[in-house]
Amino acid sequence: MSNYNDSGWEPVTRLGRKVQEGEIDDMATALASGLPLKEPEIVDQLLPGLDDEVLDINMVQRMTDSGRRVKFRCVVAVGNRDGYVGYAEGRDDQVGSAIQKAIGIAKLNIIQVPRGSGSWEDRSDRPHSLTRKTTGKAGSVEVEVIPAPEGLGLAASDTVRHVLELAGIENAWTKSHGNTRTTVNLAKATFNALENASQSRQPQQHGREDEAEVADQ
Repeated sequence: MSNYNDSGWEPVTRLGRKVQEGEIDDMATALASGLPLKEPEIVDQLLPGLDDEVLDINMVQRMTDSGRRVKFRCVVAVGNRDGYVGYAEGRDDQVGSAIQKAIGIAKLNIIQVPRGSGSWEDRSDRPHSLTRKTTGKAGSVEVEVIPAPEGLGLAASDTVRHVLELAGIENAWTKSHGNTRTTVNLAKATFNALENASQSRQPQQHGREDEAEVADQ
């Protein structure tokens, strides 16, 4: 039974109730269930101690009828460094609030990355790289991640490396194209590459019914 009863978490989705009741007790099962992940507390319980990395903070200005409004956009990645990673952007009037919003959304975007030893040069039995080459795009930026043998490390820029490290990828070659100085697109393209590698698990048929259930609540 979850200890979130003590901290006041009351699940409002079917997946949340299954997690709290112990019917689902690991993240892989939760993602494979096809039920929508709409509560960050689910991730807190199934993947405790997630690391987070603030990849970018930008000030965004917008003109309104009442004058100029300033908000902060924060780009965040979260992961357990063992096969699970999430990515999101958050906006708020304060930097701290924007970061917390982004972290919460990133938890809802969590994916499982298929890891292994996908390089012909490597015979390691330890999951330290991807199982196959993958590519992701965001805006004008395209990122390609290629499995590498153990010991190479991550041949990547800082932004790409942070996302891969949070996913538990220790060895990989990477190629980036486009306006890679745009951190938000570079980070998102990297996450999209990992999501493509996971083959984007498709919800089962009952997923739509559960979404309707959430909407009713």
